[in-house]
Amino acid sequence: MPVFDYRFTVNASLQQVRDFHADTRALKILTPPPTFVQLHHVEPLAEGSRSTFTLWVGPLPLQWTAVHHGVSLYGFTDVLADGPAAKWEHTHTFTSINPEQTQVEEHVEYEHKRGFWGMVTRLLFARPNLFLMFTYRKFATRRSLRHKSSE
Repeated sequence: MPVFDYRFTVNASLQQVRDFHADTRALKILTPPPTFVQLHHVEPLAEGSRSTFTLWVGPLPLQWTAVHHGVSLYGFTDVLADGPAAKWEHTHTFTSINPEQTQVEEHVEYEHKRGFWGMVTRLLFARPNLFLMFTYRKFATRRSLRHKSSE
């Protein structure tokens, strides 16, 4: 089973990082262009909460339903309940480095389906693409929290 890990630091408190990820708008902020996110139903982040959305990769719609587990101040896991991959479990872990700096660890375990969707996810979730996606997420997180801390 493929695994992808990514780690970065943010100049924000643990609570600010957690609050940013708990915001129902975070998915749109964290999705890199040219992908467009269409939110259908997003529940506030809590144990068992669900998010249903479509990721538009050009003209290709990837319908996705995620369920959140292990929700705490220190992170959460979103698990694919329905979508283009056979498995997608994305664990976000937040660790306080000091009162004004937090480390974010991203751990993804995934499996591909057979057939057309398997071919699509093998392309979209190839290691170089995941690296670019999570690098974008790092910059988007830092930018968003920099603006929040200056308010």
